[in-house]
Amino acid sequence: MKDTILVIGSSGQIGTELVMDLRSLFGNNHVIASDIRPSISKELLESGPFEIIDVMDQNRLIEVVKKYKVTQVYLLAALLSATAEKNIELGWSLNMQSLSNVLDLARHKHIKKVYWPSSIAVFGPTTPQTFTPQHTIMDPNTVYGISKLAGERWCQYYYDKFDVDVRSLRYPGLIGWKAAPGGGTTDYAVHIFHEAIKNNKYQSFLSPDTTLPMMYMNDAIRATIEIMESPSENVKIRSSYNIAGLSFNPQELSQEIKNYFPNFEMSYQEDYRQEIANSWPKSMDDSIATKDWNWKSEFDLKKMTADMIKNLKK
Repeated sequence: MKDTILVIGSSGQIGTELVMDLRSLFGNNHVIASDIRPSISKELLESGPFEIIDVMDQNRLIEVVKKYKVTQVYLLAALLSATAEKNIELGWSLNMQSLSNVLDLARHKHIKKVYWPSSIAVFGPTTPQTFTPQHTIMDPNTVYGISKLAGERWCQYYYDKFDVDVRSLRYPGLIGWKAAPGGGTTDYAVHIFHEAIKNNKYQSFLSPDTTLPMMYMNDAIRATIEIMESPSENVKIRSSYNIAGLSFNPQELSQEIKNYFPNFEMSYQEDYRQEIANSWPKSMDDSIATKDWNWKSEFDLKKMTADMIKNLKK
């Protein structure tokens, strides 16, 4: 029997692209998009089912799961790092209760498989910053990071205690052209492209030499689907896997953009997000993901910049 997939948080930066890729693989009617408010994506609404769901409402979740005979849930709804710092109660309650509700769906056999994203925000000031290992010190100092670390432990717990087939990736900063970023600390790496094309200048809220792990959206979507489609025995880590794409800082990115816009001007005005970025790794060791389920990224800085500019110019 073909799987039926529910994507919760389908209007976000990841969800918009993930839904369309899943529909091309599983068929339009086998992938249900959902969010707390109607989607603004015409393509997403016209290509398959869409449901309004508040992920905090367990009864509504079960209702939609039963209506479509859902077998897999991709839970993408969350308050991201910068946004959660401004509303810590909502950041904690949304990020934790949403995961708890979806894990319980699997625990009580309403669904078979769960995907939930973690983040490099689980690491902190005393984590080794270069080539951060899979297993290391994790001392997050943001609401988002604390909720993601707690979430990783919940995923492991539900796998160990209730045999819930849950899978997860620690996303680095994600860069894509199809949807606006959702309030993260790495958002500058998306905004900069829009501003370069529109105004030929950009003011970064991070310092020129703030190197962070990043990933182009094409790689992130592919990694997400690959881990979910891997045989269960190959997925040996049930908390969350490190995955790596590329690492760069605002200065390096601006230099690459200048190859396309020679008069592009970059300025810097650090804000509260600088402190968050300072506690995160500069690069990630994803060798365990490579060993377990053959993960490999495809986009470097040059290839990503070319693709972003080509698509945004359209």
